[in-house]
Amino acid sequence: MRGNGLAPPLLAIEGLAVSYGAVPAVEGVSLEIHPGELRVILGANGAGKTTIIKTVLGLLRPRRGRILLDGTQDLLRCRPHQIHRMGIAWVPEGRQLWSTLTVLDNLRLGGFRERDETVVARRIDEMFQRFPRLGERRNQISGSLSGGEQQMVAIARALVSGPRLLLMDEPSLGLAPLVVRDVFALVKEINAMGIAILMVEQNARQALKVADWAYLLETGRIVESGPAAEVAGKESVQAVFLGGHA
Repeated sequence: MRGNGLAPPLLAIEGLAVSYGAVPAVEGVSLEIHPGELRVILGANGAGKTTIIKTVLGLLRPRRGRILLDGTQDLLRCRPHQIHRMGIAWVPEGRQLWSTLTVLDNLRLGGFRERDETVVARRIDEMFQRFPRLGERRNQISGSLSGGEQQMVAIARALVSGPRLLLMDEPSLGLAPLVVRDVFALVKEINAMGIAILMVEQNARQALKVADWAYLLETGRIVESGPAAEVAGKESVQAVFLGGHA
């Protein structure tokens, strides 16, 4: 659901412009997400989706614009580790696990910002309860897991940090269709826990089924936005992303 118009958005991006050298990647992007929402940024490969996520995380510096957390905290003044400590976690494209470490060690690394080891241990136990398959493989080298299992590790690693906002970059990329279905069901479950999710995806059909709100990004600009069901019904979205039908 959308915010009530009284409290500020959890995250607000205003007039964001980012370039790689002289090449513009994102131009004038404004979007927001409220606590508990699940919003998706749709777009083709190279549209600028990942650029937005990396700028929120402090990994890229914009030419102009603002990124505010809770309406007051300017994330552009913060370093990546500070942003992480504010409760923003990332599930990167391609999972980016430490492939030579075990599942358990990857999850431990997800809790690096938490000083209380008992809290980290409790969260890891919760992840093994939520992902029984990972519990069975806790001592297995993560690089030997299937693609779907590795995605579970990447998601669980992010959740171990106890985030308020989860940024997900192409969580279905490279996965088999049945696994994709399971991943999106998991995304919905995580959102039901009260964690806000901002997800970038090329798989519009599945993303629009789980999202509250959608943005359509083309060549670095938002060209459509609105409730996910409304965006799914737009002819331009159906033609490009949904194969001509919703």
